[in-house]
Amino acid sequence: MQDLLSIMRRLRAPDGCPWDREQTHESLRPYLLEEAAEAADAVSSPDPADLPDELGDVLLQVAFHSVIAEEAGTFGYADVERAIVEKLVRRHPHVFAGTDVSGSEEVVTNWQVIKAAERGGRVRRPEQRVPAALGALAREAKAQKLAGRDKGTPEAAREALLAATQAAPASADGVADVLEAVVDWARAAGVDAELALRERTLSTLRALPDDAGLTS
Repeated sequence: MQDLLSIMRRLRAPDGCPWDREQTHESLRPYLLEEAAEAADAVSSPDPADLPDELGDVLLQVAFHSVIAEEAGTFGYADVERAIVEKLVRRHPHVFAGTDVSGSEEVVTNWQVIKAAERGGRVRRPEQRVPAALGALAREAKAQKLAGRDKGTPEAAREALLAATQAAPASADGVADVLEAVVDWARAAGVDAELALRERTLSTLRALPDDAGLTS
């Protein structure tokens, strides 16, 4: 990690790389999202070398942001590392502080209580708890969960999806109604709609010829 940070400092130096020197926290946002998505794709890659390679790209983003902040005097990599270490210890009292738990459900409940205490008891609005950068299907699934929507049975959710499809107008609202019902059905079936579609899209792309979409 120190080697990576040293490389980033060299790239950001006055005689370093012009492109790297121009970057800001804001300009790097698309790359952070892209690298995280590529790492998620690599989890299902048949080549085991893909995941460490893509995780390295994610780590590069951590180093990049840390060095930019270091230059501005706001924080450094050590602060990033310390924050996550302290957070993990603080949010796992059943491991590090002798707290008894009955199972994973109580772990999740305690986690939420500890998170609220970290914010001084302030409750975040639902839209603040669902990152805007998540995929639309993933955001809808989290929204349904926050709303306390009952998953129901896969059969009932399928019927509701069919009804939504038949009633939906050919418009943005109609498409949104159907996609909402799709996510509802996926939740009832225990399927992550976002990951399912990502996997299907990746399979489709892998099956295309190398020159697909290229014009002569």
